[in-house]
Amino acid sequence: MPRRLFKRYMPDPTSIREHKSLRFFGKLLHDPNLWHLNRHSVARAMAVGLFAAFIPIPLQMLLAAFLAISVRGNMPIAVSLVWLTNPITMPVVFFCTYMTGTWLMNIPPRSLPDELTWEWISGQLSTMWQPFLLGSIVMGLVLAALAYCLTMTYWRWWVGLQWKKRKLRNR
Repeated sequence: MPRRLFKRYMPDPTSIREHKSLRFFGKLLHDPNLWHLNRHSVARAMAVGLFAAFIPIPLQMLLAAFLAISVRGNMPIAVSLVWLTNPITMPVVFFCTYMTGTWLMNIPPRSLPDELTWEWISGQLSTMWQPFLLGSIVMGLVLAALAYCLTMTYWRWWVGLQWKKRKLRNR
């Protein structure tokens, strides 16, 4: 079951509550839904974790933790999903979000020069940030909704399959 897989790798809730970088959340970390592995809390965590992963800001994990607390989703799952956009995958993800933003705004995308310099980046940043930010938000929202729906559907399918197996065993 997915629950066993998640429980194997999840940290202990007390160690997270006492972690020095998360102490400012205070009593908010005592909500049991932040630590339980049920269909709703995991689906919410998948949604907020993927949304936070696509928002191009520093400290994405804090955003994911805050969003998980606000929607009562599983915090360890939400925070760990932020690492989908890591230094290796970030250029590809951000290129896709930029291209999505240019497509949505109906503007031509900028082409990269032969030599990437700081002057070119700072000069183009004033025209590239709007499609990049729009694409990031739209991709984050679309993937969050998709992850929520797929998680709810998969979880329901898995439980139904387990019930069928249990019925066959008991006969």
